[in-house]
Amino acid sequence: MTAPAIEGAELTRQFGAMTALNEVDITVQQGSVCGLLGRNGAGKTTLMSLITGQDRPTSGTIKVLGHNPYEHDRTVQAISFIRDNQRYPDDFRLRHALKATRMFRPNWDEALAERLVEVFRLPAKTAIKKYSRGQISSLAIVLGLASRTPITLLDEPYLGLDATARQTFYDVLIEEQMQHPRTFLISTHLVAEMENIFDSVIVLDRGSVVLNATMDDLHGKFVQISGLKARVEEFAAAHRVVSTRTVGSLATALIHNNLDGDARHRATELGLEWERADLQSVVSALGSIPTATEGANNV
Repeated sequence: MTAPAIEGAELTRQFGAMTALNEVDITVQQGSVCGLLGRNGAGKTTLMSLITGQDRPTSGTIKVLGHNPYEHDRTVQAISFIRDNQRYPDDFRLRHALKATRMFRPNWDEALAERLVEVFRLPAKTAIKKYSRGQISSLAIVLGLASRTPITLLDEPYLGLDATARQTFYDVLIEEQMQHPRTFLISTHLVAEMENIFDSVIVLDRGSVVLNATMDDLHGKFVQISGLKARVEEFAAAHRVVSTRTVGSLATALIHNNLDGDARHRATELGLEWERADLQSVVSALGSIPTATEGANNV
């Protein structure tokens, strides 16, 4: 079996009295598109900084392509990391950003870069510091995809993009992954839009991993049950409940269980409805419960 592209074991990163990551264990397989999900402040950017060798953990280990990325030139050269607040020199224009990236990326695809620049309509004569938020995001996508590094990290690459531009990004990402497979780790809040692109997901909440699983493992394992509150509670008592929402006399419970025939029969008897939970529902529920260190069970 091919070794994982990224492995983290008991990763902890503290900044004074604040713990940004707490004993995080993660695995990202080579050639996969992994979503890095969680609320603001969950630790996503800190984790990306450790993966890219821009920071070191307080304790624990991180391996990228089998090596500790910190001050390991060969590993760092294999990684492209575009932050959501990427900064450029004040006098940089489009050609400068493309040239600078090309110099350090041996797999750089000039034709792809030119095509994406045209698709996203990036202005060539305007200083990058005067770009709109959407244009900055578009430039980040161009640099990240055209670099074709073995591992590409994108931190909320969609900010400021309209629906059409976001769909263009998704389409190009899928096309690239089919023709030039590599490992992507993408931090995003647009879970519903990107669910079908992900091969796996890592969900962070308050510095802890509450989920690290493939999409195949997730499908069918979380079910939403809805109906009268008393009957939902009666049914849920026999199952592992992730979260419950109540509105008046009605309730919806997210259950970590692929309902078998008996369970479905019982739900029908109680007049309940059920459906497979989408990723957005799962992520939202996991981000609203206590972390493992506060008494909840990791899913």
